[in-house]
Amino acid sequence: MTASAQPTHPRRSDATRAAILRAARERFAADGYERATIRAIAADAQIDPSMVMRYYGSKEGLFAAAAEFDLRLPDLSAVPPARLGEVLVRHFLARWDGDETLVALLRAASTNPGAAERMRGIFADQLTAAVTAFGSDSALTARRAGLVASQLLGLAFTRYIVRLPPMVDTPPEELVSWIAPTLQRYLTGLPES
Repeated sequence: MTASAQPTHPRRSDATRAAILRAARERFAADGYERATIRAIAADAQIDPSMVMRYYGSKEGLFAAAAEFDLRLPDLSAVPPARLGEVLVRHFLARWDGDETLVALLRAASTNPGAAERMRGIFADQLTAAVTAFGSDSALTARRAGLVASQLLGLAFTRYIVRLPPMVDTPPEELVSWIAPTLQRYLTGLPES
């Protein structure tokens, strides 16, 4: 039998990675990010904790690989153009307030390269896709999405991670009134030459 005719079998490392991710998803869902431990996840996967560290490097890296993140962006094409910034700020405040996995990913992304890559991917894929409705120039679309992400991630970081008192104490409606015009400009304005 030639090398190309050899049947392919999944490598043991693939099965181990899959078992770790399955156990991590269940443990993070049941216990949340803070209470889930590498030891508990390894026990659930019936492997040694050192294997989790070997494949994922840290709890943050494992979380970034295991967690499913959907920004659940509204269909912006159905939103009146003058309300785009407002709709996005409201949506993101509701998503961050209601989903501890997004906060955990943001926390992990500030120190873990794998989590940072996951965050970049989420915003690049999901937000850029939503922003494409406002123009066909891909470079400008990517720039608009990046600027929107900078505002929203900055808001999330100061409100949910650093817990900066003025940001935590500001009611959501007031945050919308402050931030929506900036997002609106990023989405629909043209850069000055």
